[in-house]
Amino acid sequence: MKSYRKELWFHIPERRAFLNITPQVKACLEESGVQEGLILVNAMHITASVFINDDESGLHQDYEQWLEALAPHEPVSRYRHNRTGEDNGDAHLKRQVMGREVVVAVTNGRLDFGPWEQIFYGEFDGRRKKRVLVKIIGE
Repeated sequence: MKSYRKELWFHIPERRAFLNITPQVKACLEESGVQEGLILVNAMHITASVFINDDESGLHQDYEQWLEALAPHEPVSRYRHNRTGEDNGDAHLKRQVMGREVVVAVTNGRLDFGPWEQIFYGEFDGRRKKRVLVKIIGE
C-alpha cells in the first residue's frame, strides 16, 4: 500500500473566504500515483474548514450570510473565548458547523465525486498563513 502526505498552505487576506482547492487536491493525487484508495483533506487550524459542495457563487454568498446569522462576528464581547484577547470566537463556531475534513474515494486514479462536488477550504479568521493536510492511502 502507498502512503502520501502533503501540506497545502494558504494565506487569505480577508477574514472570511471560500476557496476551491479541488485542483490542488487532484495534483496531489496525480503525484501520489494512487489508483484505488482514499484521500483525506483536513484543515489543520481550528478557525478553518474543509468541506464538499457545489462551486456556485450564490451558494457561497448564502453560506456567508447563514454562518454570520448563526455566529455573528460582532459584537466580539458576546463570546467568552474573546476574553482571552482574541476576536475570533465566531470563527471557531463557524468551523464547527462547516467541519474539519473530508474523505473522498479514489477510483481509477480519480476523485470519485458525485455531480457538482468540489472540495473547498473555508477560512473564518484569515489574514495569516494556514495549512491543509492531504493524506492519501491506497494502491
